[in-house]
Amino acid sequence: DYMEKHAATAKSIKTALRYPIIVGVVAVVVVVLLITFVFPAFNSLYASLGTELPAVSKMVFGFIGKLRSWGMYILLAALTAVGVFFVYMRSPSGKYKVHELLLKLPLIGRVMHLSQVASCCRNISLLYSAGLPLTEIMPQVIQACGNSAMAKALTDVQQDMIQGEGLSKPMEKNRLFLPMMVQMVKVGEETGNLNIALSAAAQSYETEAEDRTSSLIELIQPVMTGVIGVIVAFIALSLFSPLGRNFFPLKPIKPHGDYGEFLMQLLLLVNLLAAS
Repeated sequence: DYMEKHAATAKSIKTALRYPIIVGVVAVVVVVLLITFVFPAFNSLYASLGTELPAVSKMVFGFIGKLRSWGMYILLAALTAVGVFFVYMRSPSGKYKVHELLLKLPLIGRVMHLSQVASCCRNISLLYSAGLPLTEIMPQVIQACGNSAMAKALTDVQQDMIQGEGLSKPMEKNRLFLPMMVQMVKVGEETGNLNIALSAAAQSYETEAEDRTSSLIELIQPVMTGVIGVIVAFIALSLFSPLGRNFFPLKPIKPHGDYGEFLMQLLLLVNLLAAS
C-alpha cells in the first residue's frame, strides 16, 4: 500500500511538472515558426502596401527583426547554457545546489519537500519495525533518498547520532526536517514507539502532499491556458490590426494616440469575428 501511494504521489508531481514544460516547449516551437516564416511574410505584405503600422505592431515587428538578426547567437547561447547546466548537474556540488533549489520553489517545491520527508519517515518506520538498529537504518535511508539536499541532511544526522546525540536533536538543527517530524521523532524516542510515531508523520505528510499536488494541477492548467491565450491574442493583434487600416478604414477619435487607434481596431476585429 505504501509503495503504491508513494508511486502515485511521485507520478502526480511529475505530471504537475511535465504539463508546463510540454506547453512551454510547444510555445517556443510556435514562436520560432512565427519569427521565421509568418512575421517576415506579413512585414513584406505591409511594406508592399505602404501600410503605416500602429505603435504596438511597429514595436513587435521591430523586436522580431532584432531577434532574427541575433537568432544564431541566441541559439548558440541557449545550447551552451543547457550544456553547462548538465555538466554542472553531474558534479556533486551542482546536483546538491539544484536539488536544494527545487525544494525551495514556490508551490511545487513544497510538494516535493513533503514527498521527501514522508518517504524518509516511512522508510525509517518500516526498517525500525523490522528490528534494525538506527545505525543500520540511516545508511539505507540515505541511499534510497532521491534528493541530494535531503540526503546530505540525513548524513549530518547520522554523524551526530553516532556521537550519541540521538535522532531528534540532530534533526532540529536542519530546517529540511519539518517541525512535526522532529516532534514525532522526539515522542517516539521517549515512548519507545519510534516506528509508530514516524508512520503517523509519514501518513500526514503523504496526505498533505497528495492534496497540494491535486490543487497544483488544478491551478496550473487554467493559468497556462490564460497566459498562452494572452500571448496568442497579442501576436494576432500585432499581425492583423494593420489590415484594418487598408480594408476597414476607421477614423475614430484618438484618445491616446496610436494606442487608442490600436484599441479601436481591436474592437473592429471583435465585431467582424462576431458577425462572421
